Amino acid sequence: MRRMKIERITVWQLDLPLHKPYYLSGGRLRFERLDSTLVRIDTDAGISGWGEGCPWGVTYLPAFGKGIRAGIDELAGVLLGMDPRQHDAINRALDLALPGHPYAKSALDIACWDIAARSAGLPLCELLGAREPDPVPIASSVSTGSPAEMLAEVQRFRDRGYRVHSCKVGADVGLDIERIRHLAANERAGEIIFYDVNRAWLPREAITVMNAIDGITSWFEQPCETLDEIAQVRRQTRHPIGIDEGLHDYQDMLRIQRDGIAELVNIKINRVGGLTRARRIRDLCLQTGITMLIMDTGGTVLADTAVAHFAQTIPAPSCLGVWSCQEMVEPDPAPGQGARNVDGCFSAPDLPGIGVEPDLALIGEPLAQYS
Repeated sequence: MRRMKIERITVWQLDLPLHKPYYLSGGRLRFERLDSTLVRIDTDAGISGWGEGCPWGVTYLPAFGKGIRAGIDELAGVLLGMDPRQHDAINRALDLALPGHPYAKSALDIACWDIAARSAGLPLCELLGAREPDPVPIASSVSTGSPAEMLAEVQRFRDRGYRVHSCKVGADVGLDIERIRHLAANERAGEIIFYDVNRAWLPREAITVMNAIDGITSWFEQPCETLDEIAQVRRQTRHPIGIDEGLHDYQDMLRIQRDGIAELVNIKINRVGGLTRARRIRDLCLQTGITMLIMDTGGTVLADTAVAHFAQTIPAPSCLGVWSCQEMVEPDPAPGQGARNVDGCFSAPDLPGIGVEPDLALIGEPLAQYS
């Protein structure tokens, strides 16, 4: 195989207003727009790859859009001349040049995978290990509100074909119990409704709510801030628990599995640092029977399609679903391309690579270029 070299890295910034304000963590966090970074890596073989990094605002995680671009400014020179298909070497070089800050490296890693898959003439999911035959369900994201408001939002997603619903709770113990009971009473056959707390509860609150609705079949995502707190909740409740914001790296995943803290995890590709790191976590989950959600922290159809490829490498019983950020934001940088909602599901494109080529006329002038 002839060696390939990275010749140029180009960076764009996209402002992504949400269609309407969005509340999570029991309403304590409000979001109106996202700051996304698109990256294109060009090689001496004439093959280019695209990646996207888009934190969910600045208050959700220790990550922000300007931080991605500052990180790329530090890292771009390190990658020039490297072979983008050597993913482990790429990630070691990134970590040596800038320890930590995985979210700033994700778009670069994804773009390298796009190049590798295009070079091989394969859709990204096939290079990542497999293409499972069934489309992947999309999980809705239902903002915190009154019980009636949240059910109306669930219905809006039902009308779009969704059968998996992530409902945001965590504002008040009594109101959360009311929300959960109301939504569970209106759950349809074949539908999954789960409750995402986004770290809002103290252990006492989590135990109170989960034990109060003991007869309801569901599960709870990230009920408390830390893995230690969630381990305490795990010992005193019976509902399955999912970890989202508490999963940052492979070491977190090892602890979650070893200590029996959770039965599900949400692998957010941007948060863990890209596809190379996400693949390692995926494989441990498959070996140990832990169910997965696959998402990114935000972004356009480019990020969603990378997620669709990764999710479609996971057998259906082990992958509960994905999330579509593209349906919550504007503009669309690649109309008619990539993974789109079809009856509440995503399918990875059959084209080589990710299968998305942003329209340069729509994303505007680049902010930076490194060569």
